[in-house]
Amino acid sequence: MATTFEIDIADKVAHLRLNRPDAYNSMTREFWSELPEAVRDLDAGGGVRALVISSTGKHFCAGMDLGVFTGGAPGGGGDTGSKEVGRLRAQLRETVLALQGSFTALEEARFPVLAAIQGGCIGGAVDMVSACDLRFASADAFFCVQEINLGMTADVGTLQRLPKIIPDGIAREMAYRGHRVPADRAREVGLVNEVFATHDELVEGTLAIAREIAGKSPLAIWGTKEMATYTRDHSVADSLKHMAAWQSGMFQPADMMETFVAKTEGRDPEFDDLLPHGTGL
Repeated sequence: MATTFEIDIADKVAHLRLNRPDAYNSMTREFWSELPEAVRDLDAGGGVRALVISSTGKHFCAGMDLGVFTGGAPGGGGDTGSKEVGRLRAQLRETVLALQGSFTALEEARFPVLAAIQGGCIGGAVDMVSACDLRFASADAFFCVQEINLGMTADVGTLQRLPKIIPDGIAREMAYRGHRVPADRAREVGLVNEVFATHDELVEGTLAIAREIAGKSPLAIWGTKEMATYTRDHSVADSLKHMAAWQSGMFQPADMMETFVAKTEGRDPEFDDLLPHGTGL
């Protein structure tokens, strides 16, 4: 059972709420393993069609918990002494890759992930929401690439994903200055899709959008996410070839026919869930 957040599922939408408001929902050691495990479990069943990540309290997330730093680097320990420097550095590399993988799990899920951000979205929280498909904010939200203010380079995805979401110059300014970018500016540059007046309206509005997505064909949504993510990282020519390969195997007329029939009958279409992972073995 997760200790850093809670999850409920309704109408094919999973809602994950960070629930350490007194600590500004900072990311403890447990968070980095609990988050990817929860996302992969939701994805494995095939019944969840969208995930909303929201938070509690004044701030969305203050980034890495200080206890992680004061307790040594995550995954630290091991050999000591000058002869073991190479082993220690290799171990640290593995730790960074593991932390990166915690957020890559959001990208790899077959369903879209929507972030609902209130108050501060700081440091590692920017890494996390950059890996989400859609971002929404309340009017009091702000974004800060805090790592530069701590004398380090952001290393868990912000520098890799943020320039693919907003203009490169804006992303570099955020990373170099470490200043607060308010919600209205974040929307202006394309970091967030919409700004809501209050936290309650933010969560309600984001869940409504997630339910709308969940009403679409989950196979078509999965293909759309797969193609959008692939295209971000590849050339147009390679992406078109990948699309053709996907469509030749995944496109089936059943969901399209259900859409047409439902429209003629004046009802919402009903689509089968995706198959659970591993059922083909």
